[in-house]
Amino acid sequence: MKIRYSFKLIVPAILFGMVLSVPCFAQDAPASQSMHQAGQEVEQDGSDSAAAAKDAYHGTARAIKDTTITAEVKTALARDRNVTSSAIHVTTTAGVVTLKGNVPSPEMAKHAAQLAEQTNGVKSVNNQLMVLSSASTD
Repeated sequence: MKIRYSFKLIVPAILFGMVLSVPCFAQDAPASQSMHQAGQEVEQDGSDSAAAAKDAYHGTARAIKDTTITAEVKTALARDRNVTSSAIHVTTTAGVVTLKGNVPSPEMAKHAAQLAEQTNGVKSVNNQLMVLSSASTD
């Protein structure tokens, strides 16, 4: 009787445990797939963040170089006695220097562009300087 009593308690307990564990086994594959997918998404997000940081670094470095080039071109124009630099506006984008403004002669416009081209780091010069007419209108 004692064995039978134990059997009556043990078998239902085992069956109950098995029934409760079935959902755990059933979700093993989807759970591992979900974890794998989550891992891939985290890895991709990390990659995206690294790429964004790299782009930000290179953009900042380029902006610093462009600012330095602009300052050096402005200094070269200000030091040159053949150029009236106060009317020349200088901007730099990705190493390309743009000169804008008004100058009294074509020679001065050409000389200003040559000074800019000789500056370290300049890839090219976009000379948009306008020559003021010396003729007066009455």
